[in-house]
Amino acid sequence: METTDVLVVGAGPAGLSAAIVLAQSGHDVVIVDAQAEGANTSRAAVVHSRTLELLEPYGVTPALVERGVHTPRFTVRDRDRLLVGVPFDGLPTPYPYTLMISQADTEAYLLARLTELGVKVVRPARVTTVAQDDSGVTATLGDGRAFRASYLVGADGMHSGVREQAGIGFGGGTYDESFTLADVRLHGGVPREEVILYFSPDGLVVVAPLPGGTYRIVATVGEAPQHPDVAFVQRLLDTRGPKAVPAVVDEVIWGSRFRVHHRIADTYRRGRILLVGDAAHVHSPAGGQGMNLGIEDAVTAGEALSKVLRGGSPDLLDAYAAARRPVAEKVVALASRLTSLATMSAARRPLRNLVLGLVGRLPAVRRRLAWQLSGLDRRG
Repeated sequence: METTDVLVVGAGPAGLSAAIVLAQSGHDVVIVDAQAEGANTSRAAVVHSRTLELLEPYGVTPALVERGVHTPRFTVRDRDRLLVGVPFDGLPTPYPYTLMISQADTEAYLLARLTELGVKVVRPARVTTVAQDDSGVTATLGDGRAFRASYLVGADGMHSGVREQAGIGFGGGTYDESFTLADVRLHGGVPREEVILYFSPDGLVVVAPLPGGTYRIVATVGEAPQHPDVAFVQRLLDTRGPKAVPAVVDEVIWGSRFRVHHRIADTYRRGRILLVGDAAHVHSPAGGQGMNLGIEDAVTAGEALSKVLRGGSPDLLDAYAAARRPVAEKVVALASRLTSLATMSAARRPLRNLVLGLVGRLPAVRRRLAWQLSGLDRRG
């Protein structure tokens, strides 16, 4: 049986971030993942200001900043009509923008930093059983290998086996619509300096620039195709996107579909087990908060664990759990409000647009949204 200070289960952005914090702090850490390297799909594409601040001490931020597209503005539109413009360029941060970068790139830079710290991901390695006692946690893999750790971090996603083994509930529900996701090349009426959330009775569509001249499209649909093609994405933009100067889809590079849940774990801590990322919370992609919230969890949990391993009170782990769950509740509520507004019926659309157009002119409202979306309102 292999022993370690902390076993991290899951090598997505949250798990990698937790492992980096612990390894850089001088602790022995093992990270395992059920998937083969490169098998993760690239759903998240937004890294917000607060996330870049949190990762800065851990040597990851410069590479992300160099690779990503800096977008200083988030807008909510009804076709060509601007309803709310949220500027990030006036925020008090070294990173006054939304950084658009694929999750695949984000994970690659996190993994590179973890490798520099001397830690390799054990994969494919599925944890099948988890048992804890007063002195540690024992995790057994599907191939019979076992790890003994002082603490375990569950970063193994929405269908977390760690959460299930720990007996932690995951209350919430599922949105009626499915979501389609596609990375495309296009030309026409979509700017490169904005992340745009288009409202439509048919459903929302998000259009955001990515490195290499591509765009990320995310939309709600009744039944999304497994592999969206050019014609499908073009219909989405024709019916929901810019009208005066239409966006023309030239190529679909990659696409997928998924269903979105809105769920939060009953607790983020059970004894020597902590939850981070999608194992602890999932919600609508509106606002681009999911991966960012997970990385925040991971850095916070890693720093708390480091203090405990150095002799600090285990109460620090209770403080982590108590602080992070209300944050997730607020983020889930914001994402749900944006989704509900985006999918409002045609009959209620004029009133919604009138109210949002008026409210969106207020500097205080735009500033508040900028602080919320950037994550700067979650500074400790």
